[in-house]
Amino acid sequence: MILAAFMNADLPVGDTTIASLKRGDSGALEAVTSHYQHRLYRFLIRLTQDPAAAEDLFQQTWLRVIEKIGRYDARHPFTPWLFAVARNLAIDYLRKRRESSLDAQDHGVSPIERLTAGGADPLEQLLEFERGAMLAAAIAQLPLIHREVLTLRFEEDMKLEQISEVSGVPLSTVKSRLCRAMQGLRGRLQ
Repeated sequence: MILAAFMNADLPVGDTTIASLKRGDSGALEAVTSHYQHRLYRFLIRLTQDPAAAEDLFQQTWLRVIEKIGRYDARHPFTPWLFAVARNLAIDYLRKRRESSLDAQDHGVSPIERLTAGGADPLEQLLEFERGAMLAAAIAQLPLIHREVLTLRFEEDMKLEQISEVSGVPLSTVKSRLCRAMQGLRGRLQ
């Protein structure tokens, strides 16, 4: 799934596709959904740490996109707007759960399986898998606001300004969250 998301990351969703989506074209919805499906699901699973909840939120995100696409301003990039919709739904879900808040830590969640590069030696694959599992476990122990900023920055390759748009916080807050998240990650990995 991560490999597929990486491969689709460079394919832009054109303005004509978004315009068709605004007109209610189901073909455009299918194109946009398939373009973002892996990235959006990965983002939601990082926030919720629950595959079933991530799947539900994924579906809810696309329903909300269909409802609110008329409000989308085409002068701004579509990706941050889409991820902001998904983030808001995830935050609402987490608030309803009341087990987790923006600063609470969730423990005991197993890491998501990572795809390994083909052709590598089996020992290298095993070591890479173990490093990935350790990193995923360390990220899972971070507070939600830190998991969010790490996922958007390093997995979604968003610029800090785009992360600010998605999370609805000032750029300086994004920078400080990213710094604290990196410090927390380093501490957990040592």
